[in-house]
Amino acid sequence: MIPQSPPLKEKQGWQTALSQAVSDADVLLAQLGLSNALPAISKDKIRQFPLRVPQSYINKMRYGDPQDPLLRQVFPLIDESFDAEGYASDPVGDQFAVTSPGMLQKYQGRALLVTTGACAIHCRYCFRRHFPYADSNPLASQWQQTLTQLKADTSINEVILSGGDPLSLSDKKLATMVSELETLPHLRRLRIHTRLPLVLPERVDNALLDWIANCKLKVVMVIHANHANEIDAETATALYQLQQAGCQLLNQAVLLKGVNDSKQALVDLSERLSEVNVLPYYLHLLDKVAGAQHFDVEESRAIDLIEAIRAELPGYLVPRLVREIQGEPSKTLIR
Repeated sequence: MIPQSPPLKEKQGWQTALSQAVSDADVLLAQLGLSNALPAISKDKIRQFPLRVPQSYINKMRYGDPQDPLLRQVFPLIDESFDAEGYASDPVGDQFAVTSPGMLQKYQGRALLVTTGACAIHCRYCFRRHFPYADSNPLASQWQQTLTQLKADTSINEVILSGGDPLSLSDKKLATMVSELETLPHLRRLRIHTRLPLVLPERVDNALLDWIANCKLKVVMVIHANHANEIDAETATALYQLQQAGCQLLNQAVLLKGVNDSKQALVDLSERLSEVNVLPYYLHLLDKVAGAQHFDVEESRAIDLIEAIRAELPGYLVPRLVREIQGEPSKTLIR
């Protein structure tokens, strides 16, 4: 259950916690009692997309279980090194949607800002794992160009902060950017896509809650929980505090082989989200990014799973099964 009016307890500074994230596959396995239990890709290949996982997230993993669903999301298995037909570096056409430095426009009325390439955690299925972040940072010298374009396009009523993870930026940077967005009269909503409340709940501190509570735009936060075990008591408190600050919370998950590709895992996720007042929103089929083919679940299997959980859960707890297809005007609804 959600704690009633939980106090804002003292937390370790989130920047300190982030700096202590584990970046070595052997260290991660040793912490879990799994030394030499899983074959990793070569260290040279790991450097291309480094391992990174905060201690808060490791603490949620099951000790001694090489099949733990949280471990599987972050461990660089040797499977990543195998080539697979149909898997690409830009599987959803992000680079074709860039209209200004760091700004993507795919859908009517919305603009997405790739605010940073930094994340607190490196999920091995990330569809932007090959994205050229160094060339696409609207918060650098090109911010005024991006802001001018947003101001000129009065059809845009929602700005989406993405990345990387936007909450890996400082509150000062975020608050400054958002204060400028608030001056655009045609904007109604600010949407934030983030994993940090799940993987680094220390991030939800007074400074973050203050600028969210004072934001003049409607703030919608989309967390990316893929498994019920990601939502422990500390994360539940962080989510409650975000709600108290005025955030509307939604979840979108990715259907991942070995992580949540069972009826029970998906039911448990929806039930846990319901307990913390987060609405299940989307269940994404995997974006076919190079290096993530071992996570893919066949569409027919995905449909069977959705139908199975629909038979067990109330409709409002059944996420929409979707796929993103380059060039389409919206996410493609599968079920």
